[in-house]
Amino acid sequence: MLLDGASRADIPNIESYITDVIGQPFSNLKVVVVTHMHPDHAGAAHKLRDLTGCTIVSADKSTQWYGGFDGMLMHFTDLILARWVAGRLRKPKRNLWYPRYLQPDVKLKDGQSIPQFEDWVVLETPGHTDRDLSVYHQQQGILYVADLIVKVKQRLIAPFPIFHPNKYRQSLERIYSLEPKTLLLAHGGEVILDQHSYQHLVSVAPCTPTTHWRATKIKLRSLLNSVWLFGVADK
Repeated sequence: MLLDGASRADIPNIESYITDVIGQPFSNLKVVVVTHMHPDHAGAAHKLRDLTGCTIVSADKSTQWYGGFDGMLMHFTDLILARWVAGRLRKPKRNLWYPRYLQPDVKLKDGQSIPQFEDWVVLETPGHTDRDLSVYHQQQGILYVADLIVKVKQRLIAPFPIFHPNKYRQSLERIYSLEPKTLLLAHGGEVILDQHSYQHLVSVAPCTPTTHWRATKIKLRSLLNSVWLFGVADK
């Protein structure tokens, strides 16, 4: 089982890890859990299914995250942001394009078990987006929270963007109350969420939506208003 669908550029690394490190055929990849639709979490899912026949698991949502005209623009913006981050990390330029509509094989609600891996359940932990999933193995106390928390310069911080700040705090409280033995982040690896780190996360988490897309629209609106005011003043 692969926790998140990675990006298209990650497929050779995933195949190499499965075949060379684990020592299994690539076709033994049975399930890919897509926790949310950002390029580094969903970008390789469809291609991995084509290559291995794996099952794609996602949150049970009736709408597509990148649906509609705004969704199309947001999808394009997220791809540009992913390429920019890769550049900052001095990664070679790769094709990151992926469909903005996910076609999962299985949609799961909160607390439901993952097919073929029934000891693992999905938890709905929205905030970063409206459909974030965490993956939990209660018996072993292992909890993967994807982008709910990120680690930057040895500090645990809230991710960017956050679309639903109130739900984000509720999700934080929920995963903290589970007291996992092993807490895994998509960006930061294995960490310890003690009381101090949790209180810091809550204190720095935004109270209003903070998204690059929202910021872009605000800047565009401000620019248009400035142009309009300049035209009025000119008259």
